[in-house]
Amino acid sequence: MNSLWRHCGWMLLGSSLILALSLGVRHGFGLFLPPMSSEFGWGREVFAFAIALQNLIWGLVQPFTGAFADRFGVARTVVIGALLYVAGLLLMAFSGTPGLLSLSAGLLIGIGLSGTSFSVLLGAVGQAAPVERRSMAMGLAAAAGSFGQFIMLPASLGLISTLGWSAALLVLAALIALLVPLALLLRGAQRPAPAADEVVQGAGAALHEALAQRDFWLLGLGFFVCGFQVVFIGVHLPAYLVDRQLAAGVGTTVLALVGLFNVFGTYLSGWLGGCYPKPRLLVGLYLIRAVVIAAFFYAPLSEWSAYAFGMAMGFLWLSTVPLTNGTVATLFGVRNLSMLGGVVFLFHQLGSFVGGWLGGWMFDRTGSYDLVWQIAILLSLLAALLNAPVREQPVVRLQAAVRG
Repeated sequence: MNSLWRHCGWMLLGSSLILALSLGVRHGFGLFLPPMSSEFGWGREVFAFAIALQNLIWGLVQPFTGAFADRFGVARTVVIGALLYVAGLLLMAFSGTPGLLSLSAGLLIGIGLSGTSFSVLLGAVGQAAPVERRSMAMGLAAAAGSFGQFIMLPASLGLISTLGWSAALLVLAALIALLVPLALLLRGAQRPAPAADEVVQGAGAALHEALAQRDFWLLGLGFFVCGFQVVFIGVHLPAYLVDRQLAAGVGTTVLALVGLFNVFGTYLSGWLGGCYPKPRLLVGLYLIRAVVIAAFFYAPLSEWSAYAFGMAMGFLWLSTVPLTNGTVATLFGVRNLSMLGGVVFLFHQLGSFVGGWLGGWMFDRTGSYDLVWQIAILLSLLAALLNAPVREQPVVRLQAAVRG
């Protein structure tokens, strides 16, 4: 740990705090679905579409944001992203029409998240950390983001209950504004001296190389499943539990448990990724997800079974992130990691769009989420199959550099 701090201590601290705030606020957006839908007489699809659009925009913009960070620095990227995030929250607080909600919660916050979340910050951590500590460093930063989710969910609920949903969004905008000074912690971070696996390569050449590799596509398609599941659950689980006659606070507690146990799961996956093949760990994670979701959906529902689901699912929630990004770093090196991580993350966000929107669309037409839960189970099995053939082996270019 001392060696890790010497190499990238300030980068790790700054990234952890930024992820905690950025993802913590974003994790609580599902709490705004009931009050906003009720006040304006919207069906659930209106809010669900805005959040789905947020995830789609986030994913589409992420490769370009990652390339910008690789070229101009992570600190500048975070500042721009934070300002857009703040603008989106301020406008969302006064969104009385579906169009304004899609513009604020969808477009502005989606772009803002691309500059203040995993692909940019874990890419920077991966570049700064020594190779033997890279997976652990990514796991630590991702775990900090998870802790922010645990803290911000009850905080967001308290703000909504005390101030109302509109004023709560204004307070959250003030919190996100703190990312601007926190970005200063990232300015002094030094990347390690170029090694054999960090041959200088332009962004275009790096993208062309990655898209020509089967393993890159398999990682991306598996990540689609992760996005589908986490956004469907994050947005619709509180409403699903209320529909099943559980108290409104149960859903918030479940999502808070997801955030808490995600801290441990993400750190553990980062540590294990430094010891075992990361694609094999991904296969195991997706198989366990299938079991956990199936047990929650098919077993009799109670308050305690919901809490158990939150703890189990939380342990698996973002454990895929350091493993997926770490595999990309192994395959292609770290010179363009933020950009390539952004491309893989695009697959995740396409899944997020489908999961978030499909939940609302299906409920408004059938009055039930049952089919979406069943799809989530089947997709877990598909993701395990997709990751099974992935080989954690550097591309020919890097192998040649090592031999040379």
